[in-house]
Formats: sequence, C-alpha cells, structure tokens
Amino acid sequence: MSRRLRYAALLLCMTAFIANVEAREPAPEPAKVMMLGVFHFANPGRDVVKSEVIDVMTAENQTYLSALATRLAAFRPTDVLVECVPSAQARHDDAYAAYRAGTLALTFDETHQIGFRVAKEAGLDGVTCFDEGDVHWNSGPLFEYIDAHEPARKAAMDAIFASLSARGTREQTTLPLHELLRLANDPERDRENKDLYIVTNAVDAGGGFAGADASASWWHRNFRMYANVQKAAAPGRRVLVLAGSGHTAILKDLLAIDGAREAEDVTGYLLP
Repeated sequence: MSRRLRYAALLLCMTAFIANVEAREPAPEPAKVMMLGVFHFANPGRDVVKSEVIDVMTAENQTYLSALATRLAAFRPTDVLVECVPSAQARHDDAYAAYRAGTLALTFDETHQIGFRVAKEAGLDGVTCFDEGDVHWNSGPLFEYIDAHEPARKAAMDAIFASLSARGTREQTTLPLHELLRLANDPERDRENKDLYIVTNAVDAGGGFAGADASASWWHRNFRMYANVQKAAAPGRRVLVLAGSGHTAILKDLLAIDGAREAEDVTGYLLP
C-alpha cells in the first residue's frame, strides 16, 4: 500500500510540475498582418481602368524603394506574401535565390522591387505566392447584359472608366512614387475601388443576377486569397502581404473582422 501511495504522490508531483511549467510559458502573440496595396509597376494593361505607369527604375525611385524595403523589414516580417499563383512558386524561389547570390538584376515587377528586397533585408529564405488564379472576376455576362439591355448604364460606366484612367495617368505622370503608394493604400481610394462593384451589383436583379454574380466572383477570389493569408498568419507570425490595391481593398476588410489576427497600418512605412 505504501508503495502505491508513493507512486500516486510522485504522479501528483509530476502533474503539478508540468502544469507549473506550462503556466510559465507565455501564449504566442496573435499574428500581425500588414497589407501593402500597390499599382502594378510593370502594367500589362489588362485592367479595365488603364493608365500610364511611373518608371520605377529611375535612380530616384530605386533609392526610395531600397529605403522602403529597409523600413518594411523593420516590421520584422516572418513571411512576405506576393501576388503570384502557387504554381509559380518554384520559379520565384529560383529567382530569389539568384537575387540573393547577386546573379539576378531585379525586374520592374513589384514582387521583385518590393517583395524580394524586403525578404532579403529581413533575412528570409524567400517569398510566398498567395494568389488564386483559378477564380477570376467573371464580368463577361455582366458586360454582355449591359451592352444588350442598358445603353445608358453602359455610357455612364464608360465615362467612369475613362475618368479614372485619365486621373491615373495624370497622377502617375506628376506625383512621386511614395505619394502614389500612399494613394494605393488610402481608405477613400479603397472605398472607391469597391464601389465600382456595388455600382453594377443590381444589374439584371431578379433575372440572371449578372451584376451580383460578377461582384461575388471577385470577392470569391479575394476570400481564397485571404484564406492563404490566414494559413501563413499563424499565432506569433508577422506577415507582409503585397498585392494590387484592388485586392488589398477587400483583404483589409477581411482582416479587420478577423478576431485571431491584428492589422499593422502600412501608411507610416511609406513616407520617404
């Protein structure tokens, strides 16, 4: 009996010791996520709103981007997520390895100009592709319906797109790079971006819902992208997300309602 008592006492002591150790270990902090919206530095002209794009390869802009990478690295990111599909991961891994080895000159692309620079400054092994290219903005039925049934709406939309394109060209040809990036992350510009989908949301309401289905397809893609952000942003991680401002306008909303993660405002990092 005494042997059993000693064994039970030993078990109790061990249990108490383990519980005490676990109590002393702090829980990991919630993940920190910083969204950096950008315009596409090497703009292929595939967006509905088209404009000229500033030359990021000038000496002045290269100096700014180098300093920007240093400031963003001070966020201490554990992960840098960039707008590319997972099937392109190996290609980006090879390019990043070559960049770190000094055998690759950075291209115009923001993944190189910001993503690669920040990852290198932060001492990371690479960047992570988080886009979901299998889901696109399914706008075909929307524009077909408007062309066939709502000529006044088509004219109004054409005017909106022309106005935004003209404003984009004016800003890209007159403003410094840091101001362009600030605008790409401005809350009012984010609201304006999302409003373009709300303007057309009621098209064909009560019929085929061409407008609502088009809007939902864009949110669908961004919900998938945010799922990839959530996967990377485990407790204790610090994640920098680099994507076109049309994506980050929505991703920021999802982050704002995510109780498991905290947002870090990028605005102060953009100042030269």
